[in-house]
Amino acid sequence: MTIRLPDFQGGFRAYEPRKEPLAATPGTPFTSRTVFSAAHVVADPFADSTPDSPAAVDWDATLAFRRHLWSHGLGVAEAMDTAQRGMGLEWAGAAELIRRSAAEAKSVGGLIACGVGTDQLTGPATLAEVRAAYEEQLALVEESGAQAILMASRALATAAKGPEDYLEIYGHLLRQSTEPVILHWLGPMFDPALDGYWGSSDLDAATDTFLQVIAAHPDKVDGIKVSLLEAQREIDIRRRLPQGVRCYTGDDFNYPELIAGDEQGFSHALLGIFDPLGPLAAEAVRVLDTGDAKGFRELLDPTVELSRHLFQTPTRFYKTGVVFLAWLAGHQSHFTMVGGLQSARSLPHFTRAYELADGLGLFPDPKTAEERMKNLLSLYGVTQ
Repeated sequence: MTIRLPDFQGGFRAYEPRKEPLAATPGTPFTSRTVFSAAHVVADPFADSTPDSPAAVDWDATLAFRRHLWSHGLGVAEAMDTAQRGMGLEWAGAAELIRRSAAEAKSVGGLIACGVGTDQLTGPATLAEVRAAYEEQLALVEESGAQAILMASRALATAAKGPEDYLEIYGHLLRQSTEPVILHWLGPMFDPALDGYWGSSDLDAATDTFLQVIAAHPDKVDGIKVSLLEAQREIDIRRRLPQGVRCYTGDDFNYPELIAGDEQGFSHALLGIFDPLGPLAAEAVRVLDTGDAKGFRELLDPTVELSRHLFQTPTRFYKTGVVFLAWLAGHQSHFTMVGGLQSARSLPHFTRAYELADGLGLFPDPKTAEERMKNLLSLYGVTQ
């Protein structure tokens, strides 16, 4: 069977889908790396909602996807930007997501960490209000029994006058946290509102402030997640961390080399791309668990082209490709997103994502993926 795809030069070409998926079976957690997949949420396609209304989430399908990730040994990073935090999923929806996912994790023995931010603040805020918002979310995550991920705050980026304000806010939060947290530095390519985070647009100066926060409270920091899409900067930061503080790569462009590491260390992982790559990524990390770094790279390096495609500029819309692939893979019955974000990418983008994912064997049922791709093409006027 072939599928007729547009060549975007005014014509069409025949593409022959893969017939067999990649052989990847569920398994136990990993021994050499801690690996989180930042998971997406599944929208309720039948809810009468608009882009400005509260998120309508299909809780059954959303939790089923998390069980899928846990079954392969992956941890779930919940209520992060992959879950459309700040791009359709408001704090009330995120709070419900955290409660439900944490309870589900407990019932199946799954690893979970949840995002703590300040997105209940919808307008200008003082530093005291930013701190209180962080405290409210931190308390909810800790009460749920999940590990906390202190996410970057748009409100703090606006209210802070300089590095000292970041040192004060984060120092306060770390002192009161009951368990070690993960600190998340999300770059402006993921969220333009975070430009100048840590008090400077100079990344060297920002890095110094970031590391100063960690150095002052090393016992309260389990690790850091760096999402700057600069491999060498992550390596440099990794080498400057206090003993026992982990680096979780958030670099969706360079993750194979960063996870594999070098003679001076390696990164763990907390990645949005491990949502669609879940089973394949798990298979690769199990190879790495045996000490076979070459085999790990042979499995994971071919996935980078797909990841770079999904995370292309404007990077913040990568969630659209992630959910598109989840639909093709049969993890949800529709291609509808919270806030109507399914419209954020073009048909050429979807077509290339389909080809790359199919070539990697990511679809458990290639025939279903082909039929769904044909249905999407028909909406754009492409006949088969």
